[in-house]
Amino acid sequence: MNEPLNIGVIGLGVMGQRMLDRIEAHPRLRTTVVWDADAAALQRTLAARAGLRAADSAAQLIATPGLHGLYIATPPEAHLGLSEAAFDAGLAVLCEKPLTVDFEAAQRSIARIEREGLRAAVNFSLASSPGLQALQQACGGGAQGLGRLQQVDIELGFSAWPRPWQAAAGPWLAQRAEGGFVREVLSHFIFVLQRVLGPATVLASSVDYPADGIGAETALQARLSALGVPVQVQGRVDAALAQADHNRMHWQGSDGAIELREWFALSRRRSGEDWVALGDAAALRAAGQAAQMEEWVALIEGRAHGLPGYAEALAVQQTIEALLAGR
Repeated sequence: MNEPLNIGVIGLGVMGQRMLDRIEAHPRLRTTVVWDADAAALQRTLAARAGLRAADSAAQLIATPGLHGLYIATPPEAHLGLSEAAFDAGLAVLCEKPLTVDFEAAQRSIARIEREGLRAAVNFSLASSPGLQALQQACGGGAQGLGRLQQVDIELGFSAWPRPWQAAAGPWLAQRAEGGFVREVLSHFIFVLQRVLGPATVLASSVDYPADGIGAETALQARLSALGVPVQVQGRVDAALAQADHNRMHWQGSDGAIELREWFALSRRRSGEDWVALGDAAALRAAGQAAQMEEWVALIEGRAHGLPGYAEALAVQQTIEALLAGR
């Protein structure tokens, strides 16, 4: 099957623009119709990208004849409503994370997906990455494994939140109701943790919030356990940080360690040896993004794929919300 697969895109902020680039680069995927509640963002996109057509509303876009899939890059509050409308129209859905903070609505949607055999996935950027594959292999035992897994450490740092490139995303990203770095960034690494080890339990969590009662968290320290493995998490927003946007996920085993840095950079150290980079970071990023597009094609065509479904995304969000609740 080599026919083009037509995609509608709702939400034309930074994430929407990045996905438009990836779709354009794929030989089979093509964006045919777009919509955003911000008329200026919609017009900028049409001016910059030839061949796109604007819908008059999200509902009109979803009803467009000939669509195969929908990509949702709106604020979280709209995710489930748009998903349900897309399911009604028979579309395969790829939705941004966080999926939602409304767990009951998510559970109803998941029950429908399972009952009706619907096609739906959530965009965790590391789901198709070489880093995740390396961790799954290393933690699966065998001669190339890490031995007995001893600890996982996750570190995040931001000189400002939202980050400057997110400035146009809207106020929700800076507010604790749906935004914050824990939901937006830490969730990617909690996904990796739970994809490799299974459900995580929050043992202790300390969260710092602004005194205004509105702003998102400024710091988090937490301890979790996954498959009996201790997990330490530290994250903070601090203008004095030397690196404006930093993330690191370190997996320590009895026979060595693996580390993800800045999303896709991957390195490994065997006991008694030095760290070795497992590929160029830019190449690893490109490979992961290309693999994600192939997985999306498989989702649309109803074939097996490795993209996180709504149930897996909800499990991640449940851990995230437990962290933010503190204990």
